[in-house]
Amino acid sequence: MAEKKARQRASQAEAVEKIREGETFVINLPVLGRTEIPRPEQLAYYGGLAALAALELIDWPVALVIAAGHVLASNHHNRLLEEFGEAMEEV
Repeated sequence: MAEKKARQRASQAEAVEKIREGETFVINLPVLGRTEIPRPEQLAYYGGLAALAALELIDWPVALVIAAGHVLASNHHNRLLEEFGEAMEEV
């Protein structure tokens, strides 16, 4: 019984890890090493903010605050996913 629960926890942890890996892109750069790249829709979002700031439609500080909020929201999503996986392990 305990062995079955241990295997189930391991498989749930592996599933959560696969979900996390599916949401990120990692490339190996010669000087920087392993670098995580945001998903394409996030890159487009940041590019749009940069374009708005470059065209002076919004100020740079405003663009930075909006981008920081987006990063925090993304991190919150990842934290929720991790907590969900931990809750599944306890069941």
